[in-house]
Amino acid sequence: QVHLVESGGGLVQAGGSLRLPCAAPGRTFRRYAMAWFRQAPGKEREFVSAITWSGGRTNYGDSVKGRFTISRESAKNTVYLQMNSLKPEDTAVYYCAAGVDTGPSTRYSYWGQGTQVTVSS
Repeated sequence: QVHLVESGGGLVQAGGSLRLPCAAPGRTFRRYAMAWFRQAPGKEREFVSAITWSGGRTNYGDSVKGRFTISRESAKNTVYLQMNSLKPEDTAVYYCAAGVDTGPSTRYSYWGQGTQVTVSS
């Protein structure tokens, strides 16, 4: 089943920007943390960013700090990943995930199908 739906991926030149929305159709956010992960060909899945259920706290992987911003609009059941200063190494399939917010121990049990982001040099 598809629980979350990502979009906004595409091809962009290095230094450019993309914004990825993730929607949960038919759902209302309660105390779910939301997160983004990515996976490049031949690589392990990598943590990108997470946001608490209230939107008050965020976390970022070291590789994207200062370049990416996560936000959420709970009333719209949507989370966004704003990606700036993109680099070729950001090329990956980006996945949205959700789980009951237990802080750093949150386990993400709901996943989207992924959206492809390709950054050219």
